[in-house]
Amino acid sequence: MGLVVDTSALIDVERARFSGKHERDWIPQLSAVAGEPVVVPVIVLAEMWAGVALAEGGSRQAARRKRIEALTSHAPLAEFDAMAAETWGMLFGELSRLGTLIPANDLTVAAIAKRLDYGVLVGVAGERHFRKVPKLRVELLTFNF
Repeated sequence: MGLVVDTSALIDVERARFSGKHERDWIPQLSAVAGEPVVVPVIVLAEMWAGVALAEGGSRQAARRKRIEALTSHAPLAEFDAMAAETWGMLFGELSRLGTLIPANDLTVAAIAKRLDYGVLVGVAGERHFRKVPKLRVELLTFNF
């Protein structure tokens, strides 16, 4: 068992951090999910780098870069390999038949999770998509404040 981290979980941590209500960072929050390995899909890494590019101001970009570096030194990256591609295609077909397609990047995260036999750690915005994937364990990130 283990967890694949979705971008929605990381966004929830960052929003809480910058709301002024809580000083939370990605590493302590992921560490709260004790007892399971945690991996970051490469597509999530790409989305995080997009967040750096879209950040307003050099200090916010630098802070995001620093969190990405800390996260990737803590949690290994999960590649989208040939087995994940096969799983992606099968999931796409299944969800198409059910009329419940989800965004392509989320489908990629789900395929990696299923290939690894892991669950997905999501934030509030991602939960709805991932719950559409049959037989995928979805864990909603909760804050321990």
